[in-house]
Amino acid sequence: MPSNPDFLDRRYFFDDGLRFACQRCGACCGGAPGLVWVGGREAAAIADFMHCPSAAAEFFIPRGQGFAVREYSDGRCWFYEQGCRIYPLRPMQCRIYPFWLVHLRSEESWQAAARQCPGIGQGRLYTRAEILDFVALDRRLCQLADFIPYPA
Repeated sequence: MPSNPDFLDRRYFFDDGLRFACQRCGACCGGAPGLVWVGGREAAAIADFMHCPSAAAEFFIPRGQGFAVREYSDGRCWFYEQGCRIYPLRPMQCRIYPFWLVHLRSEESWQAAARQCPGIGQGRLYTRAEILDFVALDRRLCQLADFIPYPA
């Protein structure tokens, strides 16, 4: 959990929770260029899964304390071709989508994400506590990647 008690004590538009169920549509796997960070263990597991010992050079670019997943020139994830080829062990950053701080800063930001992602508003209800855990993890992943995606 976040160490800042003010982070926990304030009210959020998602205090009653948010629904999400991945539809595996790929809407979050392409578009504008971005950064999907993986740690060394994640990268090794993906290499094993893909039966590709040279995965570090083929699939990843060194970034921060780990790697960034390569993208095609159109912004599509290297692992997305008519579906996620590594879905069972997709990176943690992908697993916590859409519960990224950038989407949770405001209800308007969440609604903008929902216009792109058909899984938002579907499926299981994630609690406020779960969502705040995801936000804390998102922030930690950004630190490990030496990536500052959000203004202060």
